[in-house]
Amino acid sequence: MSDGAAPKGSTVVIRPMQAEDLSQVLAIDQASFALPWPESAYRYELFDNPGSLLWVAEVTTPDGERQVIGMVVVWLILDEAHIATIAVHPQYRGQGVATKLLSTALIASIQREMRSATLEVRLHNLAAQRLYRRFGFEVAGSRPRYYRDNNEDALIMTVSPLNQAYREWLEREGWKNQDEQPF
Repeated sequence: MSDGAAPKGSTVVIRPMQAEDLSQVLAIDQASFALPWPESAYRYELFDNPGSLLWVAEVTTPDGERQVIGMVVVWLILDEAHIATIAVHPQYRGQGVATKLLSTALIASIQREMRSATLEVRLHNLAAQRLYRRFGFEVAGSRPRYYRDNNEDALIMTVSPLNQAYREWLEREGWKNQDEQPF
């Protein structure tokens, strides 16, 4: 990883995850979570789970190297998109990368006729909660002692309906306007 912001003049590209991304994805996961997924979990989602969507955020370094700086995994369950994991390398946080990943995941979920999206987030992860609220997610419940590393509760956050109006809001980047609600 580089020493911070995306290289000057570079563009963050969101694209489907590929097998050759796994080492960088695992490094982001390990830097981001107390309970990172094992490589076998990503391999299962990438190769064996037809109900899984995976993307990475990538930049190109000044020397031309492609660098994965974020990732998201979504499970499609009946008519619900479950954001299974989303993370950005710590050096690239605060630059809108998670926003682009989440928007991409939600648009793809709508394209696949999902009607709602849900996720779990740590009770004390206020930054992530703020991101999700910008996208219209609301607390729908909790899971006591959900996280095994410290028994922290998880909030269940949901957004619904995922429909054409919400997709249009995503495509025009409505989350940038604090006063504009997705529906």
